[in-house]
Amino acid sequence: MSESVRAVRATVQIGSLTVDGFQLPDGSYRMSQTQVAEAVGLSRRNVSDFLRSNALKSLLGEGYTGTIFEREEIEIASETGSRGQSRFLSVPLEIASAYWQWQAHRGNKIALALCMGLMTETLERRFDSAFGITRTEEERNELLSQRVQQLQRDLEILGNAYAAEDEIRSERDYYERLLRENGIDPWGIPRVSDEPG
Repeated sequence: MSESVRAVRATVQIGSLTVDGFQLPDGSYRMSQTQVAEAVGLSRRNVSDFLRSNALKSLLGEGYTGTIFEREEIEIASETGSRGQSRFLSVPLEIASAYWQWQAHRGNKIALALCMGLMTETLERRFDSAFGITRTEEERNELLSQRVQQLQRDLEILGNAYAAEDEIRSERDYYERLLRENGIDPWGIPRVSDEPG
């Protein structure tokens, strides 16, 4: 394992989600692997698996030379009133984003809502700038929180609609199989001898 890097901690608000953010001496930012995973309802182990996967390389490109292919341990600079030092495994923001996007791609509804909310906020910030609109971070977090919650509700409704279709399809398949087992072609044209009367 490589030597640990000292970082400064700050609380970061992402809509209704609160995480610890870390700034390294070079000015770059990190999140803990645990918080990246928990943001989309998963465990840190899932992030560790992602970091070793081909998915990461395909998302960021073969030429990606970030430090993430090694275990990057962060040491938090001592804070007033705290004892000892904390160490944890971290990821750069681009890896956190890639992980959330990958989880959204794999059907994680929490990740999909988070990614859609963050992408919309990014576009909105650019449009606000172009049109001279100023919003506070509190306003932006409230908007993001509302968007993510609405997206999660919409995805739940959409998921339930697909679940009903799946149930209908399953029932149809059951009856089709039952007819075939009894020598009847469920999609065949009835023969004259099959008709009643």
